[in-house]
Amino acid sequence: MMRVNLITGFLGSGKTTLLRHLLARKPAQENWAILVNEFGEIGIDGALLRDSGAALKEIPGGCMCCVNGLPMQVGLNMLLKQHRPDRLLIEPTGLGHPRQLLEMLSAPVYQPLLQLNATLTLLDARQLADARVTANENFRDQLAAADAIIGNKSDRWDENDRQRLQQWQQTTLNGRAFIETRFGAIDAALLDLPRTNRQALPQPAHHHAHLQRDSGLAALRLDGEARWRRALNEGQGYVACGWIFDGATRFDGAALLAWARLAPVERIKGVLRTPDGTLRLNGQGGDVQVETLTADAPDSRIELIHSQPVDWNRLQSQLLRLRLNWPG
Repeated sequence: MMRVNLITGFLGSGKTTLLRHLLARKPAQENWAILVNEFGEIGIDGALLRDSGAALKEIPGGCMCCVNGLPMQVGLNMLLKQHRPDRLLIEPTGLGHPRQLLEMLSAPVYQPLLQLNATLTLLDARQLADARVTANENFRDQLAAADAIIGNKSDRWDENDRQRLQQWQQTTLNGRAFIETRFGAIDAALLDLPRTNRQALPQPAHHHAHLQRDSGLAALRLDGEARWRRALNEGQGYVACGWIFDGATRFDGAALLAWARLAPVERIKGVLRTPDGTLRLNGQGGDVQVETLTADAPDSRIELIHSQPVDWNRLQSQLLRLRLNWPG
């Protein structure tokens, strides 16, 4: 029977980094799969997990109230039929509500096929200082639905963060496991914790905008001979704007990093090809981390997320100028 875990957490909490850590320690004899639902349309997390050694299915551009329908069920059923994994790790969007997904996985039709284990929810203590985050129903209900909470990015916490975390634990943890770590480094044995939290969650409000746009899996690739494209998504008071560039496009790595650090957005992530290799960018609130990947990505992808109006055209013009050897 396939063992299933939800890996949840609000935007920027480190879900994909934690998944990469777990996948690097996957037992050789086991077959694992990953189901990723991103808020944006571009598929950054999928690009980072592509060479992880696990079967991968991406469901872009959704919140949980939407993807609980056909796309999520189709993705899950395809993984079950085609790969028959021993373990499935599901990474919902950071703006997704866990209720519908937990209900779907608990449905009678799936009972003979899967064992729903603990939901692991990531929390960066710095988020507790952001009133916009703490007021978000998805943030609150992700934590409420957790069987174990992973206090991630502890190397970035200051004393005030720790005091707020201690207060939160005293009022909200309710005896659940709390594991402090950094860089998503957790013991894979946590995946075998049972699901014990049966707390009833409220029905989430539906704030998804359903913009008229290219959506679904088609947004993950370029059309025909197009060299690049842009995709937008909006929901829960946030907007994601992303770009995908073909494999022949290279960027100026130093200029790209400087641009990312100055971009007036709350969240930025990307996988981009440069003459010196493929860079992974992961930024939150102007704090941008960069990593050179061991293998070249087949294309370049970058996505920005913000809760306030942004001049996406201006940022796009700046980004396009960072391409190397581009005519004109």
